[in-house]
Amino acid sequence: MITTAALVVALAAPAFTGQTPRNEQVAVFAGGCFWGVEAVFEHVKGVIRVTSGYAGGRVASPSYEDVSSGDTGHAESVEVVFDASEVSYGTLLRIFFSVAHDPTQLDRQGPDVGTQYRSAIFYVNEQQHRDAQVYVKQLTDAKYFAQPIVTEISRLDKFYPAEDYHQDFAEKHPLHPYIVINDRPKVARLKQQFPELYRERNSTSD
Repeated sequence: MITTAALVVALAAPAFTGQTPRNEQVAVFAGGCFWGVEAVFEHVKGVIRVTSGYAGGRVASPSYEDVSSGDTGHAESVEVVFDASEVSYGTLLRIFFSVAHDPTQLDRQGPDVGTQYRSAIFYVNEQQHRDAQVYVKQLTDAKYFAQPIVTEISRLDKFYPAEDYHQDFAEKHPLHPYIVINDRPKVARLKQQFPELYRERNSTSD
């Protein structure tokens, strides 16, 4: 006879935990000032973390001042780390095009003008490349926008995180005039158009 105590020693822990394994993937988007794009994706269920930074340029480790000059070729971008078992890359594309920015504005976004504020998707693999191309064609064929989509689709060579003071800027400074005028409406549209994906976050300052 095997005693209960012996069972505790002999039986291995279950290999199956009952939880769906996390499928962590990365997407990189540019759509104007990174504060607002970051704020939108931070409110999406299934997104693990969002980092503001720079992509698509020619200079290694650029500073905010370097990128703001428009001479480095970088775009203000966000790196979105997401759990693909909860939210798909296709859904992130839909949010990017519908609420995070206006993909018909060439080298600008709202009050910000310059190539550093361009609309861009920086793909990390060929599947993302194909998905982005197909989706842009789908939106174009459906005439979803009155003006042509000007979003650049390029391979990601390197993503450089921005300075610390740019990270979570909208969350830390909700009363900043730029945030109130330009970025809060984006988050509000996310909540309105994608209620099943929206999640609240708590502000940490002002």
